[in-house]
Amino acid sequence: MRRGYDALSERYERAFGSGTKYGPWIEELLGRLPESAAVLDIGCGTGIPVARDLVAAGHRVTGVDISEVQIRRARELVPGAEFIRADVTALELPRAGFDAVVSLYALIHVPVEEQPALLERIARWLRPGGWFLSTTGHRAWTGTDENWLGGGAAMWWSHADGATSRSWLVRAGFDVVHEEFVPEGDTGGHALFWARRPGGAPDPAPEVEL
Repeated sequence: MRRGYDALSERYERAFGSGTKYGPWIEELLGRLPESAAVLDIGCGTGIPVARDLVAAGHRVTGVDISEVQIRRARELVPGAEFIRADVTALELPRAGFDAVVSLYALIHVPVEEQPALLERIARWLRPGGWFLSTTGHRAWTGTDENWLGGGAAMWWSHADGATSRSWLVRAGFDVVHEEFVPEGDTGGHALFWARRPGGAPDPAPEVEL
């Protein structure tokens, strides 16, 4: 997976763009964050658009990605954020150090058997009342594309179905506020979750309708 993103960083950016469906999710997150919030972006890629837009709104962003190329480009493109090249499953971060954690199209690259423990770690990294915005698999699947994006490099995925991911979030201690299906291609898609660590001040933003 790391080699795939190292090799195809720019091709991935061209294929999936930087605005598209991310825009409304980021806008919703901005409405839920306190002023000058600390946000962790797991699988940050090049920092576009999540880290870029959060920094532009005055928030403090830490991005984590396993790809050296993605992190190098993120530091160039979003100099106002901090970026760490690391395997997030082995990363040590302060307990209750973040107001929000974002992980879009990243958990699906973590071995499925390691995802419940990672979600528990994410819950510990969040402050009481902190938000977790994430995408997971919609259907269970583990496999490889040997010629990902037609770029001659392999890519690997591993994910459970949406109901299982939801149960892992609950077991990790999250309140799942909203879940929706995000279509991709003709037949596929992912599950999008808004989850919250219990405690803290009431959410000043309007509630998300289920």
